This record gives sequence, structure tokens and C-alpha cells, in this order.
Amino acid sequence: MAINYKNNLKEENAIVSLPSRLEAIMYLKGRPVSKAEMVELTLESETAVEEALIALVAGYAQRDSALHIEENKGKYSLELRNGLGELVRNLLPVDLSVAALRTLATIALKKRILQSELVDLRGGGAYEHIKELVEQNFIERKRQSEGRSYWITLSEKFHRTFSVLPDIGSTESSKAA
Repeated sequence: MAINYKNNLKEENAIVSLPSRLEAIMYLKGRPVSKAEMVELTLESETAVEEALIALVAGYAQRDSALHIEENKGKYSLELRNGLGELVRNLLPVDLSVAALRTLATIALKKRILQSELVDLRGGGAYEHIKELVEQNFIERKRQSEGRSYWITLSEKFHRTFSVLPDIGSTESSKAA
């Protein structure tokens, strides 16, 4: 499985720029990420990651964006600019923490994901996010037929709340897998 992951990652690397991949990592992790972790996740050199971070930070600084890259003790995170927190809280249709929303966004991007893979992507805090999301009926958890993890999928409530139609074709093909 690790070899397949690395092959898929190499294919994605050819399509998506390194700064964009680092941005996605910081968004999905939802916590500060070290350069070493970025190197490991992207399979790129430390120099390439440093250069991409500089480009990404400069890009955010040059445009009028609600987000910015924050560096603290050698770790980087994608954060909402000061002054926008209350606006976002008023716009959210649900009472979920920002971290739980990021976990939900990760699940929505994948459509169906193993809990173990989600924890790898989002960190150990994902267990608490999953519990919160299940309690509020935004996701469903089903034990794997073979293995110890759970399959996590989006619920009907998720689709109604966020006005997202389920991808019928994708659901059928993922059930066959």
C-alpha cells in the first residue's frame, strides 16, 4: 500500500506545483507543520520545500487574501487573517470547531476514506473530530470487512447542510472496491 501511495504521489507531483501541495498540506493538517514533515509528505528535497514556502508566503503577502502563512518556531500553518474570525463564525451553518470542519473537508474531498488514512492526514486529533462529526450526523462510520479500521463516508445530513449532491457514480464504484 505504501508503494502505491508513493506512485500516486509522484503522479500528482507532476501535475500540481510544490507551493500548491504545501498549501494543501497546511490546510488539511489544520495544525503547524514542520519543514521536515513537508519534505516527508511531498517526497521533495528540503531546499525545494524551503523555496516553495518562500514563494507561497510571498504570494499570500502580495494579494489581498483572507488567509496567510504563519511561521512559529519553525512550523508553518495556513491561518485566517486577524479580524475575520467573527465573520466566519457567523457564516458557518453548523456548530463545529475549525479543526472538525477541516477534517470534514478532507472527508468531503476523498468522498470515502479509511479512518486510519484520515488520522495519518489530520493527526491524532482526528479521532475526536470523527466522534464529533458522527455525533452530529455529518459522517457515517462502518467497520472494514477485512482489517481493523473503519470506512468513513459523508451522510445525507452533510449533503443537505452544505447543499452538495452526492456523486452517485463514485458511490457505486467505491462500494465495489
